[in-house]
Amino acid sequence: MSFDVDVTRRLGDVQVGAAFEADDGLTVLFGSSGVGKTSVLNMIAGLLKPDWGHVRVGGETLFDSAAGIDLPPEARRAGYVFQEARLFPHKRVRANLLYGRHEGAALDIDDTIGFLGIGHLLDRWPRTLSGGEARRVAIGRALLSGARFLLLDEPLSSLDRARREEIMRAILHIRDALRLPILMVTHDPEEAERLGSRIVRM
Repeated sequence: MSFDVDVTRRLGDVQVGAAFEADDGLTVLFGSSGVGKTSVLNMIAGLLKPDWGHVRVGGETLFDSAAGIDLPPEARRAGYVFQEARLFPHKRVRANLLYGRHEGAALDIDDTIGFLGIGHLLDRWPRTLSGGEARRVAIGRALLSGARFLLLDEPLSSLDRARREEIMRAILHIRDALRLPILMVTHDPEEAERLGSRIVRM
């Protein structure tokens, strides 16, 4: 599955955007804080409308300003993992994983739990999870949503070295075992080099 993205959007006095094409694997949007990397992810996800351009994933047009195409976020089937895990605080881990589960998901619930090594967390409340545990649950929820591709916004930020290594291994496993296309934002060159099949510099 390929990405074909060329979008721009004015935010206040600044124009942000990116233009790139990428095949399977993990594509990194790399650059310093404030250059608009998260805004580009939001435009691909359908959470922020570009002023101009197009977004095509796997040959399907999700947005095209010239053609008047703008699919709603739920129709784009993007699994979005935000910087904060954004788990529902009133639901235990199992219920968080099952929220929004889709029949077309690449893995079922048991496979996802085993794949991410989170079986021991199922009865826990989100507030009791470490940062790394919460991120793994958030990734699991995205996988179970039937996502055709993943958008990861700084998935390793604010984690200690051990937790970062844990999430890196999970991301590499998704890239290599599931072969799900991934678009990831980071400002860390080490993360970009280790995880990226290709790097788009912004």
